[in-house]
Amino acid sequence: MIETDILVVGAGPSGSLAAKEAALHRAKVILIDRKSAIGSPKRCAEGVSKNGLAELGIKPDPRWIARDLKGVRLVAPNGTNVWLDNDTIQLPESGYILERKVFDKHMAMDAARAGATIMIKTNATALERVEDGIIITADHFGEEIKIHAHIVIAADGPESKIGRWAGLESSTAPEYMESCAQYEMAGVEMENNRDIALFFGSVSPGGYAWIFPKGDDIANVGLGVLKTHTDKTAIEHLNEFVKNCPETKNAQPVELNVGGDPVGGIIKDRIGDNILVVGDAGGFVNPLTGGGINSALESGVYAGIVAAQAIQEGDYSKKKFKEYVKLTDENIGKNYKKYDKAKEYLLSLNDDELNDIAKEFEKADFSEVNPRSLIKMLVKVSPKALLKLGKLF
Repeated sequence: MIETDILVVGAGPSGSLAAKEAALHRAKVILIDRKSAIGSPKRCAEGVSKNGLAELGIKPDPRWIARDLKGVRLVAPNGTNVWLDNDTIQLPESGYILERKVFDKHMAMDAARAGATIMIKTNATALERVEDGIIITADHFGEEIKIHAHIVIAADGPESKIGRWAGLESSTAPEYMESCAQYEMAGVEMENNRDIALFFGSVSPGGYAWIFPKGDDIANVGLGVLKTHTDKTAIEHLNEFVKNCPETKNAQPVELNVGGDPVGGIIKDRIGDNILVVGDAGGFVNPLTGGGINSALESGVYAGIVAAQAIQEGDYSKKKFKEYVKLTDENIGKNYKKYDKAKEYLLSLNDDELNDIAKEFEKADFSEVNPRSLIKMLVKVSPKALLKLGKLF
């Protein structure tokens, strides 16, 4: 039996940062990941906010920055472009395109430097509650091991099993799980390879398509769809988009990534006796944008600190972990309900209505751009938006 104070399952950004923070606060921590190489394969468009990283004390490193972004381009179904440039407009969500295969390893290495023990190729297969904690059974390089921890932090992604095994109702309902597909491509001919491009409308039912540049002609090209809005698969929609988009029709894929993106908001049942749930496993994904790296990192920080405090006090109860719920509700989830309403409104629009809004956005004078200001602009230009969103802000 391997003994530890805290076991973190999953070495994505949230898990690694949770492990780091817990170790820095003097807890004995083990971080396990089922993969042989942390960060690979990626399941992400790799965009991250600069401000968000800075607030968490994560210093930029050229080893994991693929592209320093300058702006955003919103593309309507008829091809109308709305350019939002960081040089003229305050873009708090402007950021980097990461190389996740490097970034995730960097975060795990930081956890190791802080004192956490890293165990790769270690797949959790069962969970058992005992009087003083939880025992996780895992396959470690083909051999069965058991790890006894007072606290388990579940950071095992959108298809999380650990929370459910521990008795939490932590699954994302199928209607809120976007199906995503993405190619990393070479030969992409972007209009501006320093801006991310977002394509809206029937090209991606229930979501949007994106081109996130990683180099002069290299980009992540992907989309997310909701099964409630289409009978086609995400890859079928992606192949159609790549074929028809002037910027990608001559490009070649070098990597395919697929996976789910939970866009139903933060799950309520994210704590229990001896357990906390973080990152995608906890639904820490912006319902409007589908982005989750920054919020995953932030949830990991809170979980690591709260768990370490619980170890110091010898109290691993659900009641003790309510501080984690408070921190995540106040700092991450406070706007998620508003963003979810905005998403529902956008999904109610047809292509013609989106084209009309883009036409008005072209003429709009933006002083800053973030989800809040975009919703305000929607209310200003669309009577339909005023009825549905006017009371949000």
